[in-house]
Amino acid sequence: MNNYPHPIIAREGWPFLTLAIIAALLATQFLGLWSIPFWIIAVFVLQFFRDPARVIPQDANAVLSPADGRIVVVGKAHDPYANREALKISVFMNVFNVHSNRAPVDGKIENVTYFPGKFVNADLDKASIENERNALVITAANGQTVTCVQVAGLVARRILCYVQASDVLSRGQRYGFIRFGSRVDVYLPLTARPLVTVGDKVSATETILAQF
Repeated sequence: MNNYPHPIIAREGWPFLTLAIIAALLATQFLGLWSIPFWIIAVFVLQFFRDPARVIPQDANAVLSPADGRIVVVGKAHDPYANREALKISVFMNVFNVHSNRAPVDGKIENVTYFPGKFVNADLDKASIENERNALVITAANGQTVTCVQVAGLVARRILCYVQASDVLSRGQRYGFIRFGSRVDVYLPLTARPLVTVGDKVSATETILAQF
């Protein structure tokens, strides 16, 4: 399985954490107790970019959560990326959630499409079609189509995606990252059975969103 090795801190955060710690150390040297806000910022950066290892459920029919956060949508919707009616499940990530994005299923990526856009609050459903986003259309191992969309949020200004069309994903594989608050939309066949409801807190890879 081609999973990113888990160094506790995501590689995307190394430059930010280094700068934050250097700034805090310099502030301590020159400002004494007034350096406390700099250390608070360093701790925030540390927690934001944490990247813990996850236990991967082996249920072949399970669709795993691609992100940590809170469920904000479960219902029928149009999937514009695969041009179909689908079951949509959306996970909202606040700035305190882990922001690594992970593959929800085993499967082959059919296409990857990036869309520039706005940066409205990702908690709002209109963010799915108005905000900057990056969509993966995946043919799962069982032949079903799964669409997974990274959506930038109010604070997020950078979507990172490390895969491309024709790549084969393994469930739980780390494929991207969104900086500072965002959401991930998952579109599934209408026959899929959701196992989460709006308001549920979920963990990337370890929470099963649905079965199909």
